[in-house]
Amino acid sequence: MRRVAVFGTTGSGKSWLAERLAGQAGLRVIELDALYWGRDWQPAPLELFRHRVERETVGDGWIVVGNYGQVRDLVWKPADTLIWLDLPLPVVMSRLVRRTVKRVVTREELWGTGNRETIGNTLFSRDSILLWALKTHRLNRERFARDCRGLSEEKRIVRLQNSREIETFLKAA
Repeated sequence: MRRVAVFGTTGSGKSWLAERLAGQAGLRVIELDALYWGRDWQPAPLELFRHRVERETVGDGWIVVGNYGQVRDLVWKPADTLIWLDLPLPVVMSRLVRRTVKRVVTREELWGTGNRETIGNTLFSRDSILLWALKTHRLNRERFARDCRGLSEEKRIVRLQNSREIETFLKAA
């Protein structure tokens, strides 16, 4: 396991898993959000985003975290392992609410961009991360299942569906 892609719906614990796995395996973590988002929640132009991802994924020794279809070819093609966090919606929502409340209270800056989650953008915005998770959970599950189908002969695919499976995987990694 030298080139790993960790994906799953918003709030499923992708970054947490990647950090733990990176510590055990001596790999560096590449957060796609950090390559995509600029100040004031402005997205990077597609060409720039793709360039950043290409630059970061040269060689071995990485774990890419994220779900950006615009760069999936750049991440999944060289990856030797795909890890899908496929947790139930109630688990995802409880984790996401806890994480978001913590970020709002501590005013945590995200990805060195100056961006922060606020009560306003969390609860009163059409771009709410909580609303996004509710709307995309089922769609992501269907899309990821479809995307992983047929890749098992060329990639190691690990689908983790609960905390016990995650812990067992980490102990064996």
